[in-house]
Amino acid sequence: QAQLVESGGGLVQPGGSLRLSCVASGFTFSSYHMDWYRQAPGKERELVARITTTGVTLFYADSVKGRFTISRDNAKNTVYLQMNNLKSEDTAVYYCYAPSFLLWGQGTQVTVSS
Repeated sequence: QAQLVESGGGLVQPGGSLRLSCVASGFTFSSYHMDWYRQAPGKERELVARITTTGVTLFYADSVKGRFTISRDNAKNTVYLQMNNLKSEDTAVYYCYAPSFLLWGQGTQVTVSS
C-alpha cells in the first residue's frame, strides 16, 4: 500500500529554519515527481514546490522563492523541503504529495511565531 509520511514540522521564530522530510513507501519512489503543498487556516491548499525524478526543481511558489529548497534522496525514498528565513505567513500544514498516485501524506504543522 502506497504511503507518504511527513515529519520535521514545529514552532519556529521568524527568520528561523526548518527541514521537512517525507518518506515514501509502497511504490517506486524514484520513478515519480513529488510535490510539497501547504494549507494555511482559512485558505486553499497551494503548491509550494515540485521536483522531478532526477532532482530537478520544476516549480516554486513566488512566495517561497529564494527561501525554500526542495530536494530528494531516491536511495532513502525521501523528499525534503528546506525552509529558511521563515515568516509568519509560512504558518500552515505542509503536505507531501505524489501526483501520479493522487496520494497525500498526513501533513505536518509549521508555526512561525515569536
